[in-house]
Amino acid sequence: MYSSISDGLMVAAVLGYIVAMVGYAIEYAFGRQGVVARIAARTPRQATKVLVATDGTEIPVVDDGEDDEAGHRPPVDAGRAAMIGRIALGVQTVAAAAHAACLVFRSLAAHRVPWGNMYEYVLTACFIATVAWLVVAYKRSSVRHLGLFVSLVVAILLCLDAAKLYATAGPLVPALNSYWLIIHVSAMTVASGLFMVGFVTMSLYLIQERREHALAVEARARRTDGDDYVERPLRFPLTLGERLPAAESIERLGFRLHALAFPIWTFAIMCGAIWAEHAWGTYWNWDPKETWSFIAWVVYAAFLHARATPSLRGRWSGWIAIVGWAVMMVNLFGVNFVVTGLHSYAGVG
Repeated sequence: MYSSISDGLMVAAVLGYIVAMVGYAIEYAFGRQGVVARIAARTPRQATKVLVATDGTEIPVVDDGEDDEAGHRPPVDAGRAAMIGRIALGVQTVAAAAHAACLVFRSLAAHRVPWGNMYEYVLTACFIATVAWLVVAYKRSSVRHLGLFVSLVVAILLCLDAAKLYATAGPLVPALNSYWLIIHVSAMTVASGLFMVGFVTMSLYLIQERREHALAVEARARRTDGDDYVERPLRFPLTLGERLPAAESIERLGFRLHALAFPIWTFAIMCGAIWAEHAWGTYWNWDPKETWSFIAWVVYAAFLHARATPSLRGRWSGWIAIVGWAVMMVNLFGVNFVVTGLHSYAGVG
């Protein structure tokens, strides 16, 4: 009974995240968030302020208004889009509550904490990611519409989780029946959820940073060529940057998420080593899961180091963060599906 309720709540949570994603998409498309102008489409008199790119070039920034360049009124005005964004945030909050209830009923069905296999691990990590984003969105309404991308990643992972990783609720395998499961795996899931949101924000940062650079180059070319200048329109994914906050703001948010997640990941690895000594008589076995967890730790340590180094801060550190998430995905999916080892408790056969 509890298992069926948990499964139903999981479906409800996914549907809620999808509905929230649609609402965020409307706010993203039609909201009043600051838009870096396509310089060729605006005259200097229309600029209300300037954005200084990373290389010092000033880029005109305009109020996007409610009409497009041809004078046509968009289907949703900015005020209504903001209201839809607030509704989307509320829907995502309700979906997160259903997600939390899903984990509670899963725990009741299994008579243990709800992270004893791969299905439950992903389920919990996605919940942590959602809660982390809700905290950010409620504190900084200016980035609320970026919930579109967080909801997208969470919904995709949960759908994959239900379709490919689902395991019937049941007791733990003997090797996991320890209080260290609560300490070690809970820390892993919290860090993974934070890294997930950090990955989304750093991906958006790289898009916006590249877009700001392209606009800076365009501004210099316009000043140099004058009337002979030929506009080169931006292409996807740089066009996504039109509704993104400034690159520096996104990067700062991504850094804070990673800076919070990294010590938790470090703590989780240390707890895992202590648990390994209790269970197997040695602190480290270079098991595939241990190895890839350590590789992820090294990559994220490199990210924090690069971010603190002026010559590497920005695009280089951003790409290191992306590599870190790729390593996390190898550790989660590749290790569990492709190789076997001492951590083969995924429950996926």
